[in-house]
Amino acid sequence: MAHQTAVPRHFIIATAGHVDHGKSSLVKALTGTDPDRLPEEKARGITLDLGFAHLELRSPHDPSFIFNIGIVDVPGHENLVKNMVSGVGSIDLALFVVAADDGWMPQTEEHLQIITYLGVTRAVVAITKTDLVQFAEDAAVAQIDERLRGTPLASAPIVKTSIVTGRGIEELKDTLRRVLQDAPPQQDIGKPRLPVDRAFTLPGIGTVVTGTLTGGTLRRGQEVVVWPSGKNCRIRTIQSHGSQVEFSGPATRTALNLPDLVISSDLKEGIKRGSIVTTADLGTPSYTLDVLLDRSARLAADKSAPVRALKDGTVIRWHCGSANVPARLLGDWEELAAGTRGVGQLRFDSPVFVLAGEKFILRDWSEQVTLAGGVVLDADADRKSFRNDKRRRFLQQRSDSVSNVLSFVDSQLARDGAVNRSGLLVKTLFSLEHISQSVSQRANEGKVIIAGDLVVEIGTWTMLRESMVRAIDREHEAHPERLGLSLSELRASIEPISPLPEIVHALTAALCAKGFQRVGTFIRRKTHRPALPSDLHAAGQRVRSALDDNPFEPPSRNQLAPDPLAQKALRFLLETGEAIEISDDVVLSSQALRQIIAIVQKTLQDSGSATTSELRKAIGTSRRIAVPLLEFLDRNGITRREGDKRVLP
Repeated sequence: MAHQTAVPRHFIIATAGHVDHGKSSLVKALTGTDPDRLPEEKARGITLDLGFAHLELRSPHDPSFIFNIGIVDVPGHENLVKNMVSGVGSIDLALFVVAADDGWMPQTEEHLQIITYLGVTRAVVAITKTDLVQFAEDAAVAQIDERLRGTPLASAPIVKTSIVTGRGIEELKDTLRRVLQDAPPQQDIGKPRLPVDRAFTLPGIGTVVTGTLTGGTLRRGQEVVVWPSGKNCRIRTIQSHGSQVEFSGPATRTALNLPDLVISSDLKEGIKRGSIVTTADLGTPSYTLDVLLDRSARLAADKSAPVRALKDGTVIRWHCGSANVPARLLGDWEELAAGTRGVGQLRFDSPVFVLAGEKFILRDWSEQVTLAGGVVLDADADRKSFRNDKRRRFLQQRSDSVSNVLSFVDSQLARDGAVNRSGLLVKTLFSLEHISQSVSQRANEGKVIIAGDLVVEIGTWTMLRESMVRAIDREHEAHPERLGLSLSELRASIEPISPLPEIVHALTAALCAKGFQRVGTFIRRKTHRPALPSDLHAAGQRVRSALDDNPFEPPSRNQLAPDPLAQKALRFLLETGEAIEISDDVVLSSQALRQIIAIVQKTLQDSGSATTSELRKAIGTSRRIAVPLLEFLDRNGITRREGDKRVLP
């Protein structure tokens, strides 16, 4: 029989539950790995910090199909919930652990709220310590069913286990397989981020960081950047579940050897828990985030503790990935009540790196209570415009559909009018492919204009185009003698309403395709014909006559335009191309120049080369005209000088 290659699918499971309910013991029974790594944890018998283990399961339907599972064991004690939050930032399934002798406890409830805020919809419940109780298992199951009713985890299967007797361990593995069988793998959107949950130094190796990789793939030798320090470094080696690998993808526990970095308590200088490893093309950290907040209705239902206020201006702790950062919360509400949602803004004293669409948790300043969950709407928010109507519409549009790429594209264009396609929604959880497809869809629907790298909302495009047309027409009306409106003046005319300077080039090209014409640095209607104003008619006629009377030997510029009126008339002839400036002192009519070029080209074709004197005689002009004229022809590529002679290029 042909050998079947194993097909791994990567998932992350996080435990959840009250302190001393047996989470770590259950993980050890499942994996053979003791996730308690700190001496104090082993001495006290509780998990103080995050622990990690690896579980490999085969699919019940296809033995060649492997579930490659990273298990994050989190602490349950109320004082250690902040560590729990950092462990469940990107998980596929929650393993709820409820001890049969205690039942549902306060930290079980808080963990459920955190899991729900983070959008986890798959869970398995393990009832532990069934060997300690008799005839109480059914009551425990009923209590769990009651507590999960009305939540996204209401249908979670429940498995009765005992570490002492070994009961239910295999059933639990089978249940995990069954639930994960239909779970979609985490997407590779080309935006890898590794929130650092551990950082340490190994002799001869240097700095090593670990975390749960999400959003993309990191490869050995790849250049990465660490935020918020902004330090650049190269990945020397990668490990996943204890094995050296060439690359690591989404939903894998990953260890990176980053020898160029130092571990530092100052995130601005080095790396430690709370840092994030990513790629430089995803942008930079921000001091301000616009967010959508959600407060669970279960907060009000829990009569055992009062609901903490969440007011405008409250100082809180922001948990996202492995980051735990203080922030001030602003909102359009005086107080966000339990069971409600609201748009707010988080302002930080130190920068944070996050993508729009990422979920987070808010806890009180003392880190005793979970206050709310939320999702980032704008990862580069503006403090000045938070409360204006345009900003409110932008945030409301995103709030209505936080996972819809079309909604994000539409809201961005509605706010900004025009954006660079290459930079559109880079700091979001949408892949470049999905963003590009959405832009193309809106273009096909006639809602946006694509011009090179620009994407312009159709209303903005129309408004700016009409503004440019009005500016050109005003110039024609006010100055009929001019060629048209200079491009610099055109740019200035729409600068107050133009979102991007590049849009002027795109709109100019569009105008020139329909009824307009660019002449040098001017743009005009094709139907526009420059005409001298009445007060310059006589002066213009004198200049024309002077150029036409002796076309190959015209008077000097000072003689040609000796007074202000003549100078204005001459400037008009130069701008319209009726006259050509050869040098500071020599001006020819355009007709005379064409005739001279024809004479020079024929002379050089016949003789192969000619001196200045020979060409001067062929043209029939003086040296005063011939020398600057031939230099003009050299500059414009009509002739080429070789020593004392000219040749055709």
